[in-house]
Amino acid sequence: MKFKSILIATFAMSCLFATAQEKGVQPTTEYDFTPHWYIQGAVGGQETLGETSFGKLFAPNAQLAVGYNFSSVIGARLVFNSWQSRASLDVDNDTYRWKWNYIAPTVNATVDLTNLFGGYNPKRVVGVGIFAGIGVNIGYKNGEANDVNNIVSPILNNEKALRLLWDGTKARFLGQFGVNLDFRLSDHVKLGIELQANTLPDGYNSKKADNADWYFNGLVGIKYAFGKTYSVKQKKCDKVLENYNQAPVIEERIVEKIVERPVEIIKEVQEPMKRNVFFTISNTKISVQEMQKVKEIAEYLKANPNAKVTVTGYADKGTGSRAINARLSSQRAQVVTNTLVKEFGIAENRIVTKSMGDDEFQPFTEAVLNRVAICVAE
Repeated sequence: MKFKSILIATFAMSCLFATAQEKGVQPTTEYDFTPHWYIQGAVGGQETLGETSFGKLFAPNAQLAVGYNFSSVIGARLVFNSWQSRASLDVDNDTYRWKWNYIAPTVNATVDLTNLFGGYNPKRVVGVGIFAGIGVNIGYKNGEANDVNNIVSPILNNEKALRLLWDGTKARFLGQFGVNLDFRLSDHVKLGIELQANTLPDGYNSKKADNADWYFNGLVGIKYAFGKTYSVKQKKCDKVLENYNQAPVIEERIVEKIVERPVEIIKEVQEPMKRNVFFTISNTKISVQEMQKVKEIAEYLKANPNAKVTVTGYADKGTGSRAINARLSSQRAQVVTNTLVKEFGIAENRIVTKSMGDDEFQPFTEAVLNRVAICVAE
């Protein structure tokens, strides 16, 4: 089915946009998502699945939606899709077509795939999402179907041509899913393209087929977001990162005591070695700069055969959901552990791996610093 191919191609494109992120660069600006309402209007066309070739049952379509984005990834919307559907019937080499009107209020859950896989960035030009929901299709003005039935039934020896013929107003359960592609025009305005598939019980087109009926909508429209959608803050962590990158200092001092005793050499107790391996937003890959810290931990462990290291992963609780941050913190800790074992030959029983997610005590006041795996060797 052509529409199915379009859905698959659009979903593949979403993965491309979601993963095409800058690597190895830490931006100086950080964005915090602000939950907000939006309204969206769109127009386009509908193709009803029938007994004729795709494109022959094309009809106009329009949609109005009101939505709320709870986070940079998850949202919900109330959709009013309406206008016209069409159907056809072939009898004795003649084709009979008819149309009717409908309105379909639907509730959707929405997921922003680009933010989910690529991290939140309100300045991104293109974003891809998916949605799914349920609703009701209310059909009306089905008089043309009744006219076709009256014409065709005598041809079929008065057998009812449209066996599920309906009149007046008819409400049916509706299931809906699809993909959307948004192009940023400003902080509040986006141009959107939406492809959706809708399924209903048999009889929507007045014909009996013993299977569900389908229609597909393609829409283009404008989305307007109300109020503040994000806040901006400049990172102030460059100097802080320099301080954390410094190796601990172990001093030896000669202390002269004002007593009649030989001069004593006093060695300070060696402090545990600590390295903070920082990651970029929504990332679990160790950069070249941070890899040097992992190497220093490995050298310390090799120089001290009885030492062990604890690797604890964290995530910034200001970005993403709790479930996503739990996964990120675990993966950050595990990638450091795997690097120590596989690349530097450290025995796995000398490493304790932990993850704290974002709902535990955050080690730093700066949000960006909490995207970290903290390594303490002693």
